[in-house]
Amino acid sequence: MEQPESGLDSNPEAIALAAEQADQGILLLDRELRVRWLNQAAERLCGLRRRHAIGKPLAELVPLPLARHFHPRGRQRRTRIDTVQRYRGDIQLLHADGHRHWVSVSVHGIAGSGLRAIYLSDIQSQRRAEARSQLLTIGFDQVRAAILITDGQGRILHANRGLRQLLGYSDAQLVGQSLLPLVIDSSQGTSSSQQLLAPLLAGQPLRTEVYLRHCSEPGVWCEINATPVFDEQQQPSHLVVVLTDISEARVHAMLLNRLLEAMARDVPTEEVMTLLCNEVERIAPEIIASVVRIDNEGKLRPFAGPSLPPSYTALIDGMPIGPACGCCGTAAWTGKPVVSSNIATDPNWEGIAYQALQHGLAACWSTPVEASDGRILGTFACYYRTAQEPDPRHLRLIDTCVHLCAVALERDLSRQHIHHLAYHDNLTGLPNRSQLVARANLALAAAEHAHHPVAVVSLDIERFKQINQVMGQHAGDNLLREIAQRIQSVLGPADTAGRFVGDEFAMVITDCDAEQARSISQHLIDRLQAPLQVGQTELRLRAGVGISLYPDNASTIQSLLQQANLARIQSKLPGASQPRFYSESMDHAMQQRRALEIRLRQAVSENSLRVHYQPQVNLHDNQVHSVEALARWDHPELGSISPECFIPLAEECGLIGELGMWMLGQACRDLRQWREQGLAVNSVSVNLSPTDFRDPGLTARVRQHLQANALQPAQLTLEVTEAVLLDRHPDTLRTLRNLAQLGVRLSLDDFGTGYSSFNYLRDLPVAEIKLDQSFVANLETDPVALALAEAVCRIGAALNLAIIAEGITEASQVARLRALGFTAAQGFHYTSALQAPALVQWLRQHQAGQSARPV
Repeated sequence: MEQPESGLDSNPEAIALAAEQADQGILLLDRELRVRWLNQAAERLCGLRRRHAIGKPLAELVPLPLARHFHPRGRQRRTRIDTVQRYRGDIQLLHADGHRHWVSVSVHGIAGSGLRAIYLSDIQSQRRAEARSQLLTIGFDQVRAAILITDGQGRILHANRGLRQLLGYSDAQLVGQSLLPLVIDSSQGTSSSQQLLAPLLAGQPLRTEVYLRHCSEPGVWCEINATPVFDEQQQPSHLVVVLTDISEARVHAMLLNRLLEAMARDVPTEEVMTLLCNEVERIAPEIIASVVRIDNEGKLRPFAGPSLPPSYTALIDGMPIGPACGCCGTAAWTGKPVVSSNIATDPNWEGIAYQALQHGLAACWSTPVEASDGRILGTFACYYRTAQEPDPRHLRLIDTCVHLCAVALERDLSRQHIHHLAYHDNLTGLPNRSQLVARANLALAAAEHAHHPVAVVSLDIERFKQINQVMGQHAGDNLLREIAQRIQSVLGPADTAGRFVGDEFAMVITDCDAEQARSISQHLIDRLQAPLQVGQTELRLRAGVGISLYPDNASTIQSLLQQANLARIQSKLPGASQPRFYSESMDHAMQQRRALEIRLRQAVSENSLRVHYQPQVNLHDNQVHSVEALARWDHPELGSISPECFIPLAEECGLIGELGMWMLGQACRDLRQWREQGLAVNSVSVNLSPTDFRDPGLTARVRQHLQANALQPAQLTLEVTEAVLLDRHPDTLRTLRNLAQLGVRLSLDDFGTGYSSFNYLRDLPVAEIKLDQSFVANLETDPVALALAEAVCRIGAALNLAIIAEGITEASQVARLRALGFTAAQGFHYTSALQAPALVQWLRQHQAGQSARPV
């Protein structure tokens, strides 16, 4: 029964003062659950000022889920008041600013007053600590990492789920046990664990790799990262240990180290792969490991498989790769892993499954071994004696092995490639000099035993250097590859061909006498002369071929090669026939050639060559059209040396550029003198080497010579070969256009003898073309020559080009050329090439003769 309310009034001031200063929040509620009074602590906890709180219903101070308990309605009012009076617990108060605050609530009735007192205790910090603890507990147990906590002596107090999954033990098996027995060492025994963990138990942090005991499976390699926790006396009270599974990385490192060690010791790759298979089978005894290579023909070649039955290995050797060719053949074909969990029913084994089943092989997983450039080098396969699905642990192990296989097999290919480069020409694939000499020595030894002859053939391509320069190195490389293929096409299986430098090739033909050597060489020459397409240009190659014979000429390959080279050089001299056989007289000829080269260098450096000039006569008015400058060499001891001899020699020994610039300067000086003498010479033409037009400074040098001699650019004509016009090199094209912009005339020499395209005449700045003398010589007897001459005239007229005919010897040829529409002609009919003083005399006579002609 409630006490009379008058009992509360005995000392109200003291009670109010005590309530105001209380640490707990105090609210007084009337029967309608409205706030009648609250102390300062309640103001702070509720977040309300007293004047705002008094008179408010309690339901407005609590969150909505609780508010329904504090609404007195109708007949339920008494029950609601009783509920409030009996309430004890924790609630969140809703502050005026919107945030919530945890408090512990207790409600008491005040006897005799009709009021209810609510006592509020601040538990916000406690709630935060509990929430944080709960989050830590959740994180500790749910994190995937393996974590355990021990006491200061290493006894396990708590292990999270990650640790239980890692080692397979239950919580009951772990808690209370010492950490030390879990740590084992496969090589030193369990006694090492005490020594390993002693620093940790002494309060030192530890980070190392350990081998932990598993509940039912082989041990697990882990990285241990342990941190001690200290008490107030700075003594280790707990250990926090984090374990990371590194088993796969450890296996990978172990395999990698063993294989790299083997490769560093230069162990053959096959033994390295066998070592890999043995290690895999030691780690996973249920696996039968094998490595298969793919040869150049796309066939399987067993490389390593120490536990595979030899009879099964023999069955798959040479099997082609492709779809439905077992696991290895299919994996190599598709470039993707192939899993056959049951060989007996797998479509990839249809028709060949019995080969595996009869040897007790029921399942197979094969993965392609891929090189860094994407090529499939082979496969790594795991066989099983029972049908089964892939095991994730095994698949991860296979991934490691496939990587190691790729390293080893690529290393083996690199060694083979290096060996190939050491003994073969990288461009054509033919043996290089050292390899050809080695094979030739074997052939000579066999020939000596069997008393068989051997032919050594030396070959190069005429004017290949110029072709390579004007058409570019890429075209030259393609040309060399085609030449190599044509050379190999005429050789037998016991013969050898090799490339030495540039366009120089050699062949060693076994059991071959002189007549056979001549036949094979002529057949090769014919093959090389067949049309050959390089880019948009069709070429017909001419080769220099020299032959030496064993044992007639020499008994060593070095001597035979030297003799064949001499014969090859002789085969390219004017009037020589091809092929040429070595003779002793060629040694003397070679010595003469070397002496001639020395004299030529001396003549160029001492300016002892001479320039002769041959006039070109206009066919319509008989006036001098131009004069062509021609190099001549009169040696005081050797006499007159033909340009057909020393010009190719100058090209071969690198003097042609210097010779061309000397002729250009001399021709410009002579033209200036003639014009100063009043002679009717409109221009002079000079032949330059194709290599000169790749020189970006050529235009500047030409300008200097013209300015030094007060000549106009149109008074100089530069004669170029068709090879220059075919040169797509940007420097050549730029130089030709720069010369044309300067005003220098360009003349296309020997038109019709090379491999020009008429498109070049349209695209490039040529002012005239010169018909080769071979067409002129047969003009009156050969209908084809006449038709070609007519065609050239029409082309010249269409393109507004002057047409010059060379090699005129008869007056009848002059009449025919005039009728055809040629612009000018030159040849012995008018005069041979003359030195400058003789040309002056000829010009005066010719000019006088023209003046005497009737008008």
